[in-house]
Amino acid sequence: MTSMTETIAAPPGRGAILAGWALTGLVLAFLLFDAAIKIVGHPAVGETAATLGWPIDVGFWRAIGLMLLACAALYAWPRTAILGAIVLTGYLGGAIATHVRIANPLFSHTLFGVYLGVILWAALWLRMPALRALLPVGRS
Repeated sequence: MTSMTETIAAPPGRGAILAGWALTGLVLAFLLFDAAIKIVGHPAVGETAATLGWPIDVGFWRAIGLMLLACAALYAWPRTAILGAIVLTGYLGGAIATHVRIANPLFSHTLFGVYLGVILWAALWLRMPALRALLPVGRS
């Protein structure tokens, strides 16, 4: 008979790994969409930037979009996924700080970066045995 702690500490099976990749796909879909609208210079980017107190220069946002694309690529590639998660956490922290600065609504705007960051790290934890070993959940 196995104890509850051993059951919780058992490595996730194929379903958990697939769930991790599905969550990774959702995070990447959002990040790629965000990068794409910045790179192509969609008018909504400038309008939103103005309301947030950021420059409306298309070149500035194109550079931010390219940087976000590079960070997303790091996160997508398994060998650099942890580095990608770290730099994306910093990027999301900047977004959170921007929304805090102008007192945007807490749960819909300000904490969106937190939600995305939690999903980002949960996805990695589910799909990477090395990260599960480093950050064990449920072990005594």
